[in-house]
Amino acid sequence: MGGVCLGLDTSNYTTSAAVFDGVTGENRGRLLTVPEGALGLRQSDALFQHVKRLHLMVERLRADGLLGAISAVGASTRPREVEGSYMPCFLVGEGQGRSLAAALGVPFYPCSHQQGHIAAAAWSADREELLDRPHLAWHLSGGTTELLRVEPEGYTVRAEIVGGTSDISAGQLIDRTGVLLGLPFPAGKALDELYPQADGPVMPYRVKLNGLTFSLSGMENQVKQRVERGDSPADIAKFTLDTVIGVVLRATEEAMRQYPGLPVLCSGGVASNRQMRAALERACGAVFAQPRYSTDNALGVAILAHRALERGVKPWA
Repeated sequence: MGGVCLGLDTSNYTTSAAVFDGVTGENRGRLLTVPEGALGLRQSDALFQHVKRLHLMVERLRADGLLGAISAVGASTRPREVEGSYMPCFLVGEGQGRSLAAALGVPFYPCSHQQGHIAAAAWSADREELLDRPHLAWHLSGGTTELLRVEPEGYTVRAEIVGGTSDISAGQLIDRTGVLLGLPFPAGKALDELYPQADGPVMPYRVKLNGLTFSLSGMENQVKQRVERGDSPADIAKFTLDTVIGVVLRATEEAMRQYPGLPVLCSGGVASNRQMRAALERACGAVFAQPRYSTDNALGVAILAHRALERGVKPWA
C-alpha cells in the first residue's frame, strides 16, 4: 500500500508542508516573522502566523505540481513524544491536518516534531534504515539540544534523552549571540558566515561535561564580555560556535563509549552548521541531514505518515 502523503509542521520557527511518495519528497516552508531585536515569538503570535500561512505552503505544493492524489495526511502535534509535551503552535498543523484527512477520506497519522526531525534527517542522509534500528541522535535546534537514544517503535521511533543541555539550548545561545551583534533572528546562518572571517585563532570556552549533560548559560556572559570589550563580530562568532562544537563533540564521544556500536544521526537547525558537521563527521563518523532538511520542516512528518500507510497502521481517531 502506498501513495502520496502530505505532512504538516507548525513549529515555533517555521510553517511547512511536504509530500512524500515513498521515494522522493519535497518540502515548502517559511520562517515566522520575528520583530527586529527580539529573541523569538510568543506562542499566540506564532500560532496566528501559522493560521495565516499554512494553506499557502500547501498551495505552493499544488502550484508546483507536487500534490497529486493524497493517500494519507500527517502532522506534528507536539514537540516530543512524551507525557506533558505541549506547545500551542502545533494545534494549527494538527487541526488542519485532521480536517484535510476527514475531507479527503484518508487516514490521519500524528507524530511529534522531534520524530519528524529524525525521520527527515535519516532520509535526507540516505540512511532511512536507521529508523528501523537503534541509534544515537542529536536534536540541535533553536529550542532543543538533546542527545537521544533512538529505537524503532511501530511506524515511527521512540527517543530517550540521555544527554544534552541542562539549561539553554545551543540554538538559544547562538541566537542570543546574534542579537548582541545586531544580526537577524535566527542567527545561525549569519554566525556561520562570519566564522571564517575571524582574525586568527580564538580560544573557545571549555564547558564542563557532567556525564553526557552540560550547561551553556554561563557562555552567554562570556559572549557579553567580549561584545563589551569590542571583540570583532567574526571573533565572537568563532568563539561561540567553537565552544558549542567542542562540548557537543566531547558529549558525542562519551556517548559512543557508553553505547558502543550505535551510529550517530544529527538533525536540527544547529546541525546544519558547516563547522559542526565537519568536526563530528571527522571524529565520530556522524551522519547529518542535508542542510535544507536540518532546519524545521514537514518532510519527516510526511515520511512517517507514508511508513504508517505502508504498514497498514490503523489511523487515529
